[in-house]
Amino acid sequence: MPFDNNERTAQRSRMLGGFSPDDVGQSFTLVGWVHRRRDLGGLLFVDLRDRSGILQVSFGPDWTDPDSFGLASGLGAEDVISVQGRVERRPTPNPELPTGEVELRAERLRRLNSAVTPAIPVYRAPDEELPSEERRLRYRYLDLRREELQRALVLRHRLVLEVRNYLDGLGFVEVETPILTKPTPEGARDYLVPSRLHPGEFYALPQSPQLYKQILMASGLDRYFQIARCFRDEDLRADRQPEFTQIDVEASFVDPKDIFRWMEGLMLALARIARVGGSAPFPRLAYDEVMERFGTDRPDLRYDLEIQDWTRALADLDFKILQAAVSEGGRIRGLALTGGAKLSRREIDGLEQTARRAGAPGLLWVKRTEDGGSGPLARFMQTEHYQALGMEAGDLALVSAGPGRVTSPSLGAVRVIAAKLLGLPVVREAAWLWVTDFPLFEQDEDTGALIPGHHPFCLPHSEDLERLEAEPLAVRSHAYDLVFNGTELGSGSIRNHDAGIQTRILRLLGMHDDEIERRFGFLLEALRSGAPPHGGVALGMDRIVKHFAGARSLREVIAFPKTTAARALFEGAPTPLAEDELRELHLRPASVDKG
Repeated sequence: MPFDNNERTAQRSRMLGGFSPDDVGQSFTLVGWVHRRRDLGGLLFVDLRDRSGILQVSFGPDWTDPDSFGLASGLGAEDVISVQGRVERRPTPNPELPTGEVELRAERLRRLNSAVTPAIPVYRAPDEELPSEERRLRYRYLDLRREELQRALVLRHRLVLEVRNYLDGLGFVEVETPILTKPTPEGARDYLVPSRLHPGEFYALPQSPQLYKQILMASGLDRYFQIARCFRDEDLRADRQPEFTQIDVEASFVDPKDIFRWMEGLMLALARIARVGGSAPFPRLAYDEVMERFGTDRPDLRYDLEIQDWTRALADLDFKILQAAVSEGGRIRGLALTGGAKLSRREIDGLEQTARRAGAPGLLWVKRTEDGGSGPLARFMQTEHYQALGMEAGDLALVSAGPGRVTSPSLGAVRVIAAKLLGLPVVREAAWLWVTDFPLFEQDEDTGALIPGHHPFCLPHSEDLERLEAEPLAVRSHAYDLVFNGTELGSGSIRNHDAGIQTRILRLLGMHDDEIERRFGFLLEALRSGAPPHGGVALGMDRIVKHFAGARSLREVIAFPKTTAARALFEGAPTPLAEDELRELHLRPASVDKG
């Protein structure tokens, strides 16, 4: 049901948005905040604001009660007022304002509450910059009055409502799972909560409802969803929040195609509300293919630019770096940029730094010119080499050599930046993609130990099961990610419903049997009870709203976000506890090194 600006309450006739010439001659009582005030000699003008919009209110000695006119002359920014008056046409319409053809000629005014001088401005001139983000988060109650943030939160509300309606239509049941739960490994640290009633014991805040939703499937619920709050105590990241919201979905007797079909329908339903494009079915590419073509498991497919394998084309170059890489079993790979020779040396140096940050020792390059070439590789290149790379005069090749774990992330990181620098055409505005068949395991670079590719509960491909212990890194899982314009919006998998397979995987992750029983005995017990085949997905609500709203960061689509240092500046959290409060929780104060 659409929002009704005309809904009357005890203190107002209607909200401010939507006034038009059709309302001329009618009387209203309106309330809101003083957005700004202008004094033009004998006339006063106030832009009155509520979350539905802004309407100009005019005060004049010929039509305004004298006491009200005097009060209007002293109004300050963000005062809360009530005005009674009649709608008239504006002598000079304002085309920048949706209500700009009319104004309320105020007859009476009441100040419902006065405001101190705002710590940060709500009204800004078009060329005025926002205050620093830290200051805006400190005064979030003022920052949230901005139209951009209110619009994002309203969009978020509408998207969440559509999620519930859509999944309800498919027979899914919303179930709330516990917030105080058992610590389990899911790839990040848990937030721990001490138990007052059980000294020395701790709850964990859930990183996801993963185990609970699997148990719900074993319970016969069949189709579950939840708009779930999740918590991860991660190291500082620019656009991550320690608490976040996900659309959590699980169903029994399904395979990946069922999940894809349902989630594509959901995403397109949300996209229609936000006026974002796309059509089903979304492309589906296996992990190995995505890494080979784009160097990342979350490629931005708005640009038609792919990584090329140039090992055969350049292996005979008398260039030691390339020769050494190939002799050690690596490959020569790169990006061919049509018209890329126009990039400056400074821009190419920036791309090289990007490759270094992604783990490569550097980035080689060559420009083809009418009379030869330039760049580190130019003096080794012959005409046939340029031809093998498909280069014409004016083109640029970026080259990386080594094992795939080096060349893929470096070229993947460079790819989109280079495309934007060159102004390559965006061939699709809404680039959706399913990445499938992720490795069941990865290898920790520091210790060499096996770690989960997604999480420990993904079902391996049946044809790879016989290699589980002998070649664990070669085993594929039924895990998948949903990617939109280069951002992972969510992950999912078909789960292990066989307790025996699940136990084998946990052993490969270095757990002995008594640890497995202690940490996951309740799940294995449920699986042994006759759990059906099941799977699901978790989609990041914050990320979806951010991209659909065109916001710059997650903090613009969350009402009360944390900083990158996981601090809540408005209320001042986290905060130390007094010693008696700590003792009640059976904790002792810790000395903290402030240096």
